[in-house]
Amino acid sequence: MTWNPNRIPDQTGRTIAVTGATAGIGYFAAEQLARAGANVVLASRSADKLEVAQATLRLQVPGASLDSVVIDMTSLDSIARASDALAATPRLDGILLNAGVMTAVSGAKTVDGLPVMMASHAIGNFALVSRLLPALAHASDGGDARIVHTSTGFVRRFRMSVDNLTHTPWPSIAAYTQAKTATEVYAFELDRRLRAAGLPVSSLVTHPGVGVDAKTPLRPGIRDATTPYQRNPYTPWAQGKDAAAWSAVRALTDPSATGGEYYAPREGIRGLPVSIAPLPRTAAPEPGVSAGVWEQLERLSGTHVLA
Repeated sequence: MTWNPNRIPDQTGRTIAVTGATAGIGYFAAEQLARAGANVVLASRSADKLEVAQATLRLQVPGASLDSVVIDMTSLDSIARASDALAATPRLDGILLNAGVMTAVSGAKTVDGLPVMMASHAIGNFALVSRLLPALAHASDGGDARIVHTSTGFVRRFRMSVDNLTHTPWPSIAAYTQAKTATEVYAFELDRRLRAAGLPVSSLVTHPGVGVDAKTPLRPGIRDATTPYQRNPYTPWAQGKDAAAWSAVRALTDPSATGGEYYAPREGIRGLPVSIAPLPRTAAPEPGVSAGVWEQLERLSGTHVLA
């Protein structure tokens, strides 16, 4: 179907959680979902930033239905507490797994002794989804609930091993790409297991292209003179972070979207969101790879689901 980001299908009655919702792509995804009528649960590790994001979002979308929950994706205890709060909502129709560390000091570990990059992306998201799956399955009312994973175009450019998720390559971009590779393998395997179990929940993958501050609309406390500005050499060819949120929003709200699909900007780094062919080595890898990643994520997160 032709997708118009300014005419998102009505989301009234649906509740969607967004991690990393206090800045960048996460904030703009939350704003777009709220404008479409969804009850949006903003999730972030900073209670203060959550207050700012809620206030700013209400300025943009008067009457927006919003909730918030504090979550630190580098702490399994924080994830457990946040998942309890999210599961207690009257319904949960979808979650955008957007939060994650972009850079980390070599050898940095979380409070749980896990590699920071892998923990904040793949391990933390595995733990969160495992705990929320019953609530997501319960919310379905004739359609699938949506789990949307955020990846990066770097996965297509650089091949990274996922045989040992506790081994962190260097530099940070390699560790980031490794974590997102594991994310994709897990996301596609999750969808296969959801279908096999007959659960009304879909797992989809997206990547945002390149979103830069210079092309991002101003929002008080989110993108203004008080917030850090990062230069990006791709600025002439890139898009704002509002447009970078489109792929994820489409995956969450398009009635025709199905599990196992991959949404990305039509032009690669920018453009309207379209369904693209998943990467075979993450969507349908060699025998044993998906099971190996799943087993590692279970062990490292201490959670088990859809065995």
